[in-house]
Amino acid sequence: MPKTIHVSVAWPYANGDLHVGHLAGAYLPADIFARYHRLKGNRVLMVSGSDSHGTPISVEADKRGVSARSIFEHYHERFLLTQQKIGISYDLFTHTDTENHHKVSQDIFLTLLERGFLYKETQQLLYSEIEKRFLPDRYVEGECYICHYPDARGDQCDNCGNLLDATQLINPRSKNHPEERLSIRETEHYFLDLSKFSDALLDYLNKHEPHWRPNVINFSRNFIAEGLRGRPITRDIDWGIRVPLEGWDNKRLYVWFEAVIGYFSASIEWAKNTGQPEAWFDWWYNPEAEIYNFIGKDNIPFHTVIWPAELMGIDGIYNPGSATPLNVPYDVPANEFMNIEGKQFSKSRNWAIWLPDILDRYQPDAIRYYVAAMFPESKDADFAWDGFFSRVNAELLAAWGNLVNRMLSFAYKRFDGKVPVYDELTYEDKAIIAKVEAGFEEVGALLEAVKLREALVTAMSLVRDANGYLDTRKPWMTIKEDAADAARSVYAILNVINNLKTLLSPFLPFSAQTVHEYLGFDGQWFGDLNIVEYAEETRSHKGLVYDGTKAIGKWEAQTLTPGQALREPKALYIKLEPEIVEQERSYLGAPREEQEIVV
Repeated sequence: MPKTIHVSVAWPYANGDLHVGHLAGAYLPADIFARYHRLKGNRVLMVSGSDSHGTPISVEADKRGVSARSIFEHYHERFLLTQQKIGISYDLFTHTDTENHHKVSQDIFLTLLERGFLYKETQQLLYSEIEKRFLPDRYVEGECYICHYPDARGDQCDNCGNLLDATQLINPRSKNHPEERLSIRETEHYFLDLSKFSDALLDYLNKHEPHWRPNVINFSRNFIAEGLRGRPITRDIDWGIRVPLEGWDNKRLYVWFEAVIGYFSASIEWAKNTGQPEAWFDWWYNPEAEIYNFIGKDNIPFHTVIWPAELMGIDGIYNPGSATPLNVPYDVPANEFMNIEGKQFSKSRNWAIWLPDILDRYQPDAIRYYVAAMFPESKDADFAWDGFFSRVNAELLAAWGNLVNRMLSFAYKRFDGKVPVYDELTYEDKAIIAKVEAGFEEVGALLEAVKLREALVTAMSLVRDANGYLDTRKPWMTIKEDAADAARSVYAILNVINNLKTLLSPFLPFSAQTVHEYLGFDGQWFGDLNIVEYAEETRSHKGLVYDGTKAIGKWEAQTLTPGQALREPKALYIKLEPEIVEQERSYLGAPREEQEIVV
């Protein structure tokens, strides 16, 4: 029976281009996982979008002298194009400044308020006399009071990962006016009473411990053990979702509160967009459905403690009287960080590898392959350009690309452009076919468990086995004296290549389609990825949408028909030259031309 899988992907701040850290942390793992489940015939809903209201957007807007809206609209557009180009197959990639998201977020706020899970409290916050306003957390920096990292943000420390109170930072300073001595003033805000969910959250963690990554479960338990306190869910800003209460016109919903709601609101929007307004129930009110949150480690507490608490607090929303509870995340496969040449990502220093830039220089599957091979699933990993050069050339090109090219070229030239007709396969022929066919269960089990890097390693080991088989059988030699024997081994290896194509396709969707066509098949292995504009009552917005109606790919072994016509192949991958290593390293830390913002 098909599974029902919801793939929730972290929402990137729309304040700058996407980089390899985004790709490694959440977007590529989610895409591989979603593509696999679609091949299995499971019902998949994969959603995300641009975070339109995060303080980093306002910070960037202030720096560039434009509106926050101009910033997020500009980068949202670029997010759509970048992710389309690298093949991140969202059923919907939207943003948080839609009418739908505003309404759902406000409804959730009111539901939590009515049920007694919110309370008002006077809060002391940092105030800037120069700017005449309370400073949002991302406008404040200072020394972390836990690990003493000197450049912690007002909301979270990038060094130790702990959530912070900006007023407790040591020597806090304004990001805009670091010379100003900030004062503390009182203001009133609503808080989410997390303490009311402590027992339920511990039960939730205990239930899911067997299939959660140790780093995720341990971080979450420690977060609760330190004592759950109320967290403010409103703030003194003018950009964001309005607090739906009289007298609160100058305050907005806190982005950490409303951004995670995007997984829920995007599901509702997707259902509306497809003309099935209640279809989202199948993922959120279906006890058999499984929700996976793909995130980076800095977002663990928001997705394993705070977001589940919100969902527990609104159980039954839009579904009154239902005995079926609202689903909470089944798994939160958070990745660690992807560093760059041994250093942490830094936008300010341009120590970054920007996806739009490298997609102009390299094939998308080459980027996907290297990043997947280096996934930081259990510890931080490092994107190194000499590693990219060597692994793409020695593994992707020399092992897989060369296998495809040399054997399809050989078959096309020596067997009249057709899959060879054979008599009886040898033991070696049958053994390699059987070994690769067994890979569907082995690789599939690893993908099910979200052990994606290991799944790729296992699939590539089968590629090496296929090359080893050829080294033994040598059809290019045997054809000179025994054409029938050459036909056997070529038939066997073409079947192997066809099945390896499938095993690798979640990782390498573009080249999988190419191999599919070289083998003489028509149709699309995966669906189309389109940018679509949606109209609401007062505005319109664009989304990235996966259309699987034409997809024919299946996660199962296939047997080629002898005599099937082949297509003349070309090289799958472009060989990288050694010069790219130093060239790419030269971009790190160097000024990058700012994208023009159209106001």
